[in-house]
Amino acid sequence: MTSEIPRVPVQRAADGGCAVALDVRVAVWPGLTVSVPARLRYRSADPYAVFLDNHTDLATPITWVFARELLAAGLYRRAGLGSVRVRPGDGERAGSVGRAGSVLITLVGEDGGVDLHAPADRVRAFLAHTESLVPTGRERARLDLDGLLRRLRDGGAASPGP
Repeated sequence: MTSEIPRVPVQRAADGGCAVALDVRVAVWPGLTVSVPARLRYRSADPYAVFLDNHTDLATPITWVFARELLAAGLYRRAGLGSVRVRPGDGERAGSVGRAGSVLITLVGEDGGVDLHAPADRVRAFLAHTESLVPTGRERARLDLDGLLRRLRDGGAASPGP
């Protein structure tokens, strides 16, 4: 028996970002799905990106980073090439993992890929909250290019911490 993640609203983070808990469904075998606790995160300091943490029940979740624009486009049409693809989950075969109002997020790594089915209403609420923090088209004004150059020069990560 899987436990459903409580339907809490998008939470504002102290770093000027936001996060929402998700219950994503993964097909592990035809007709057999498992629930994976996940979280979408956004930081206004990294305004073009969203972070998808999978297995948030583990000490070290598996995190994927991709464009906020990709997630937004994938709510309505197929979007993305390569490692991350997003599309509406509606209209799938009867009996498949997808359910009405889901978003299919396909993640492909070196060892294969996985399809995550996330509730579209939660993803929409998350994206609306990110828009209230940094409207689409205004991301560049939030970039700290001097800080980025300093981190790159000093051998640090290009993106600020989690």
